[in-house]
Amino acid sequence: MRIAVFCWEYYPRLVGGLGTYAIEITKKIEELGHEIVVFTLNDGTLKTLEKWNGIEVHRPLIVDITRTFPLFIREDLKKWGTGLKFFSDVFCYNYLSVTKFLNLLIRKEKRKFDLVAFHDWLSAFAGIITEDNRPDVPTVFHIHSVEEQRALGGGSEVIKEVERTASQKADKIITVSHSLKEYLISLGYPSEKITVCWNGCDPEKYNPKNVNEELVENLRRKYGAEGKKVILFVGRLTYIKGVQQLLQSLPLVLKEFPDVKLVILGKGEEYGELITMSQKLDVFDEVIIKSEWVPEEERIAHYALADVCVFPSLSEPFGIVSLEAMSMEKPVVVGASGISGLKEQVIAVGENRTGLHVDGRKPDDIAWGIKEVLKNPKEAKRWGENGRKRVLEFFTWDIATKNTLKVYEELVER
Repeated sequence: MRIAVFCWEYYPRLVGGLGTYAIEITKKIEELGHEIVVFTLNDGTLKTLEKWNGIEVHRPLIVDITRTFPLFIREDLKKWGTGLKFFSDVFCYNYLSVTKFLNLLIRKEKRKFDLVAFHDWLSAFAGIITEDNRPDVPTVFHIHSVEEQRALGGGSEVIKEVERTASQKADKIITVSHSLKEYLISLGYPSEKITVCWNGCDPEKYNPKNVNEELVENLRRKYGAEGKKVILFVGRLTYIKGVQQLLQSLPLVLKEFPDVKLVILGKGEEYGELITMSQKLDVFDEVIIKSEWVPEEERIAHYALADVCVFPSLSEPFGIVSLEAMSMEKPVVVGASGISGLKEQVIAVGENRTGLHVDGRKPDDIAWGIKEVLKNPKEAKRWGENGRKRVLEFFTWDIATKNTLKVYEELVER
């Protein structure tokens, strides 16, 4: 198949899990003999066209339409304030990309595409426009999250409408967990279109046997964690990830386990607030917040450093970081309230247990989960080993690609 992919983030410009997913899944599809053409956002510093790992990547240069955008948009978007620049950039990327796709690749170069895949609302405009202009090309809307879930029931009415329209226009919907599928159906999304394909991780990269031990020890010394148990959080520093509640749980953990260090690895709007909170809670000296981009090898070393990995999201459609920790044979404590793909990954009871489910809204519950791991080191080691086995059985990128291609092929063959 020749497949066009619209994804707002892609190599080398990564923001979160969506970019990781897009890179890994397109590489695997390309390796299986299919042709992938990607359209993604250009921040102004990247080539407008290049080949990367055999994948054709288009990045049309966008223009700043922030001043003209308010002339014709709804009041809902005008309330975004400075955030309107982000929305206008996303819209511009979509419009220029789909124009290039339809006019240059299909009409001028006369290339035949078997399928178009587009990811989240950030590329939904392109998917909708493609469907309107070329209904003969099957489209798949990948929903990694949805506005109501991201905003815990609130959010932008415009984005909700974009997502609903894309779901109605697309021939198929792929989403990342059964939990999110059930939520989408409860919102009125067409259940007959939705298929669940779990995300994955690379168990060769995330392998405790392939760790740079020198880098791990350097981190231990740098963080002052010699002789201490390390609690690790990896993710965006934003409210929905539960990182505030994790920080609030630390004093409760310290009462029983005084020799612990909390390492927070991630960037986001809550960085300053977390620093202030750690001072108010009098745990500043036991908290490391590394709010910067780090190479993958260093991130893997952080997992190797950890005694327990904690991802207490208040709402999480999937959560690739949990898989990475499990693949590194680390016991995990995950948020299981509300929409939670994490609880589909993590087995919390029985002989195949890989970690614990907690209510990410409650610091005392998070503290309980961490303490359960720290007080049972032998059991925790076994949970970590079970976690890697589970990843190998259900959550590799090869498995995710196979399941995704099955949906694509069935649609193309109809």
